[in-house]
Amino acid sequence: MSARDEILAAVRGALHGADKAETPVPRGYRSVVAAGDVIDLFARRVVDYRAGLTRCSREELPAVIREALGPARKVLVPEGFPVPVEGVPDAADLGSCDAVVTTAALGIATTGTIVLDHGPGQGRRALTLVPDRHVCVLSEDQIVSGVPQAIARLDPARPQTWISGPSATSDIELDRVEGVHGPRTLHVIVTP
Repeated sequence: MSARDEILAAVRGALHGADKAETPVPRGYRSVVAAGDVIDLFARRVVDYRAGLTRCSREELPAVIREALGPARKVLVPEGFPVPVEGVPDAADLGSCDAVVTTAALGIATTGTIVLDHGPGQGRRALTLVPDRHVCVLSEDQIVSGVPQAIARLDPARPQTWISGPSATSDIELDRVEGVHGPRTLHVIVTP
């Protein structure tokens, strides 16, 4: 008997006689909500991932976006972005842009993750992978407590990109390298 067969036999033996209807699977994790202010938790987690974070009013948003773009000279703003971004030079094509400004479908407080479903203001996936800087704007009411709450709000038929901090990897010596598979800089802006 192979090791695989032995393991499967042990599992079958442990399950023998167990009635699925009488053996409930605990699913309490689905309803667990982060304690405290989810907006503050989200902000802390985003910063933990080495991303920039700014909280501002809707009126301050255009100026905060411009500041978050830093030295970017050519910027893509996808169709459907909710506010005019004045003073931002437009990039004609993806290959020539330094930065992108998008919205997000939602943010997840416990993980500091932003989720794009590529709807209005978010553009196609490549927009968030090619430029060196990504500025993402979302409102407080788009921030959910955890992953189960995010899954419940997202449309599974839409494409999704989940982003937790700037793109990063480590080499064999565990030296962190940013910007290898996406933007080197991520800045999240949260508005009321």
